[in-house]
Amino acid sequence: LCRKKMSSSRKNQLKSLLLQIGEALLEEEAQKAAEEKRMYLEDKCPTLSIPDSMQSLQELCRKLHKQIDLVDEERYDMELKVKKSNKEINDLKSKVQDLNGKYFKKPVLKRVRMSADAMLAALLGSKHKVSMDLRSNLKQVKKELKEELLLAKQTGDWRKNIEDKAGMDGRKKMFEAEALPHYR
Repeated sequence: LCRKKMSSSRKNQLKSLLLQIGEALLEEEAQKAAEEKRMYLEDKCPTLSIPDSMQSLQELCRKLHKQIDLVDEERYDMELKVKKSNKEINDLKSKVQDLNGKYFKKPVLKRVRMSADAMLAALLGSKHKVSMDLRSNLKQVKKELKEELLLAKQTGDWRKNIEDKAGMDGRKKMFEAEALPHYR
C-alpha cells in the first residue's frame, strides 16, 4: 500500500540501462534484417558467370529470358489480385456505410454573395453566355413625371397657401371647401 519514491539517480540509472538494452535489440534486429536480405538475394540472384563460348552465352540469354517472363507473369497476377482486393475493400466499406445509414456527411454550407450572372454561369457552365440584367425589362419612368409629383406635393405645403388662409375669411373658405363635398 505504501510506495516509496525512487530517487532521481536511481531513475537515471534505470533509464540508461533500458536505453542500452534497446540499442542492443535494435542492432541485433538490423543485423538479422541484413542477413535475411543477403540470403534472399543469394537465393534469387545467384552470381553471374559469363561463359566464353557463343553457344553457352546464347543459352544463358534464353535462360534469363525465361526467368524474366516468369517474373512478369507473377507481377501481373499480383497486380490483378491487388486490384480485385481493393475493389472488394471499397465495396465492403460502402456496405458498412449503408448499414450505418450514413451515406455521406453533410458539409457545412457557407453563405456566399453571388450576382445573378455569376449564379447562372455556375449553374450552366462557361459554355452558355447568359446575362441577366434585371433592369433591362423595367418600365422607363420619365423625370418630368417625377418633377410634377414633387410640385404637387409641394403645393400642399402650408407655406405656399399662407396668404389664402390668413384671417377669418381664409378659415371660412377652408371650412366651406371641406363641408361642401359632404352635402352633394
